[in-house]
Amino acid sequence: MLSGAIALPSAFNPVAWHFHELLFGFVVAAIAGFLLTAIPNWTGRLPLQGWPLGTLVLLWFIGRVAVAFSAWTGPAAAMAADLSFLIVFGAVIAREIVAGRNWRNLPVLAGVAMLCAANAMIHAGLFGQSEWEQAGKRLAISIVVLLISLIGGRIIPSFTTNWLRRQGAEDFPVPFDRFDLGVLAVSILVLAVWVVLGLNTVSGTALIIAAFIHALRLARWRGQATLREPLLWILHIGYAWLPLGLALLGSAAWKPELATTALHALTVGAMGTMILAVMTRASLGHSKRELTAGRGTVIVYLLVLIATLARLAAPFVGADYIAAIDIAGGAWIAAFALFVVLYSPLYLRR
Repeated sequence: MLSGAIALPSAFNPVAWHFHELLFGFVVAAIAGFLLTAIPNWTGRLPLQGWPLGTLVLLWFIGRVAVAFSAWTGPAAAMAADLSFLIVFGAVIAREIVAGRNWRNLPVLAGVAMLCAANAMIHAGLFGQSEWEQAGKRLAISIVVLLISLIGGRIIPSFTTNWLRRQGAEDFPVPFDRFDLGVLAVSILVLAVWVVLGLNTVSGTALIIAAFIHALRLARWRGQATLREPLLWILHIGYAWLPLGLALLGSAAWKPELATTALHALTVGAMGTMILAVMTRASLGHSKRELTAGRGTVIVYLLVLIATLARLAAPFVGADYIAAIDIAGGAWIAAFALFVVLYSPLYLRR
């Protein structure tokens, strides 16, 4: 699309389509995959499988087609088709939590419901509600950041502790405690201010404060001790993009040229890296493989980091902007393509 080779018949302009599909095509699919894998462990119930799971996948696919061809279908039909996935997925989560009486994970259901609301707000931009669209974009990013903070705050110190214990270490990450609850509470408040007010000196200052406490939180997890295991250090690096992105976003209140860089630190950086980190680990664990990253998996991690760094650098390299975008896009595609090559056999074999 950037090179002019293709033009999608979407009612969204190309940049809005890119944002929407990164969040509601790619990231939401990964969130669904994670939750459909994790919820059976939380509730003790059987995982969603067979035709119910196939129907959910089909709804996701129909949403992607509807958004891509929304100039033909009309914005109302595209909106209905796109929202159906999150609505049905939310109902599935609610059923599992209620049936398993797993009330402690209700915040996850609330997050999915808020993502659905954010998606509807972005679609409202096609009906002339540009302020709703911008607020919906901020809400979507905020909810995913909070999910990374919530889930990452559970799994990163836990996985790190388990590995360090096997290595005979005596110093372990600080487990989830009141400090972590405080980080989550402050993050919810700060991101709510950003969603409502947009970027100004008040929200900018709050975002920088949130970045600082997330950095403190990460420092408690002993990431420096995991350098010999890529499956672990990639989780720490993935989470590190979160405080960096929040700091850049807050700074953009005074230096607006940092806004795009900040958003890509949170999306390409935190979201993309964390998704690959969790997918590789879960694929190995659930297929009963050894929990260690091979050379190919390390290359996957390096490629997604190259993609992030290139995308963040793009606005600052002048005439080489398109070249930086090409490097970022190429490395991103290569990272996920290599993941498919390496890990699809694990799913296809007995």
